[in-house]
Amino acid sequence: MKILIVGAGLFGAVCAHELAKLGHDITVIEKRDHIAGNIYTKDIEGIQVHEYGAHIFHTVNPKIWDYIQQFAAFNRYTNEVVANYNGELYNLPFNMNTLYQMWGVTTPEQAQAKIAEQRKVLAGKEPRNLEEQAISLVGTDIYTKLIKDYTTKQWGQTPKDLPSFIIRRLPVRFTFDNNYFNDPYQGIPIGGYTQIVEKMLDSPKITVQLNTNFFDAKETYLQNFDHVIFTGMIDQFFNYRFGELAYRSLRFETEIKDVANYQGNAVINYTDAKTPYTRIIEHKWFEFGQGNQKQTVITREYPQAWQRGVEPYYPINNSENNHLFTQYRDHAKKAAPNVTFGGRLGLYRYYNMDQVIAAALQFLDHSPLTGHQD
Repeated sequence: MKILIVGAGLFGAVCAHELAKLGHDITVIEKRDHIAGNIYTKDIEGIQVHEYGAHIFHTVNPKIWDYIQQFAAFNRYTNEVVANYNGELYNLPFNMNTLYQMWGVTTPEQAQAKIAEQRKVLAGKEPRNLEEQAISLVGTDIYTKLIKDYTTKQWGQTPKDLPSFIIRRLPVRFTFDNNYFNDPYQGIPIGGYTQIVEKMLDSPKITVQLNTNFFDAKETYLQNFDHVIFTGMIDQFFNYRFGELAYRSLRFETEIKDVANYQGNAVINYTDAKTPYTRIIEHKWFEFGQGNQKQTVITREYPQAWQRGVEPYYPINNSENNHLFTQYRDHAKKAAPNVTFGGRLGLYRYYNMDQVIAAALQFLDHSPLTGHQD
């Protein structure tokens, strides 16, 4: 079959790789001037720079861990984030180091008592929004310093106006463990992420076209290919016929600094209101300080509102948007039976990298394109 894949990110690349092995003729088109989507990395001063924000691969699934390692060797990077609140430094996620830094408590019992005391402001009521959910989990001090303003910047809304489920699983550990993730498998590919997608797309059965916008010739593409795998915005595909889904966008400022070590950590979150960005990434620490020993590369990350023409980075999965997505999904089954929607934007779901791979493989496991009938 002739298959078109729109988007050279991780979902599209996994599909292309697996379908090419079955003998299909694959054309991958990408509107950007590079492959690998938001996990794209490039070499600057011998440092692998994450162009679209920090990406740390982590998973609980050994099959996904084995799958990704076909394409790169991974280091043993552990994500240990630091929060900066008006010059005060705290470890993330919330653990005994954080609680000691906040209150001077030294035992889990003391920490739990402090949280229980501060939780009393809720008067035992069920949390109705993100603010109340956060206070119920970590108390008022941590909420005020490490959650309130950061969340407002990230989502463009106050925590009182956001649903509680967003942080229902906020990790709170009563151990001295700074590892941000609980997953048993974690690391970063030595030499960056772009090589992974390059290897996935390295097949005589795959043609890649960059700087190519699907919507410039949408009807021609739909007519000329037996099947289309679309990883862009599902609402845009249907010309927003039911209305716009909501997204958040990001803006990145990257610069080279003439110092060997700018902040001493790969990621520092800025949780106060006066700092306009949410975090600074110092890329060399993803690979333990490798690269130019006299220079470093940092990126400031600014959340921003999304509008048409601006790159969407993640969906806003409230009940209203999820209902609207359901309309698009149901319409797609009838109006576009030869189109598969995938990835964060096509499925309107926040995915980690391992979840993107799992979703792509699950689609292929149940697809007629691979000989399966579901």
